[in-house]
Amino acid sequence: MSQTAILGAGVMGETLLSGLVRAGRRVDQLLVGEKRAERARELEERYGVSVVANTDAAARADTVVLVVKPQDMAAVLEEIAPVLRAGQLVASLAAGITTSFIESRVPAGVAVVRVMPNTPALVDEGMSAVSAGSHCSEEQLAEVESLMASVGKVLRIPERQQDAVTAISGSGPAYLFFVVESMIEAGVHLGLPRATASELAIQTMVGSGKMLRETGTHPVVLREQVTSPAGTTAAALRELEDHKVRAAFLAAMEAARDRSRELAAGS
Repeated sequence: MSQTAILGAGVMGETLLSGLVRAGRRVDQLLVGEKRAERARELEERYGVSVVANTDAAARADTVVLVVKPQDMAAVLEEIAPVLRAGQLVASLAAGITTSFIESRVPAGVAVVRVMPNTPALVDEGMSAVSAGSHCSEEQLAEVESLMASVGKVLRIPERQQDAVTAISGSGPAYLFFVVESMIEAGVHLGLPRATASELAIQTMVGSGKMLRETGTHPVVLREQVTSPAGTTAAALRELEDHKVRAAFLAAMEAARDRSRELAAGS
């Protein structure tokens, strides 16, 4: 029976665990690595899963999913490397950590996959990009795709594109939350109660996203459909263009990409 270990039971680690359980993965096929006793008891009671030490989980599992902060990755790999073995699969969900970084710290024959998830995985609407390391089989890459599909959509990409993916979908939810936050504040400024402004802005974001996905129509076309000549939307969009919002988004994503590269270099 194939076993999967999730090392790191923070928000994303628990999100993946919860998604796998909801997707029908048997709890006796899942292990969680967690050092904090109180957190371990909480997860055991909530999901009925075995929570053990990182080394125990890594030794027993066929697939080891590392859901740790980039700055903690080297220490975790040093801890578990002695119990890893050829044929195992290691998937990393840490931003900026390359497959070569992990491969250089684990035994020969351990397959590595790099994953960039995002927080909408919390509501099963995540976007994960996966990249295979230097000696990862099709079957092993498909296993990681299956794991991440439990919490949303999955896209297979070359690893050289991961920094750009981090800038768009990895950090992307924060940009959209920032836009909604700004719309709510504008609504209050225009005289609406905060609760009203919040409901208007949030549903508008949700509905617009659903239109994009379900119609398959290019966003430019959808934008033009809302924009009547000399109308209110046209007036608003002119202000956004005058304030160079499009250029600001590009600069923001370039900064996120560059930071992802720095994390990789620093690791």
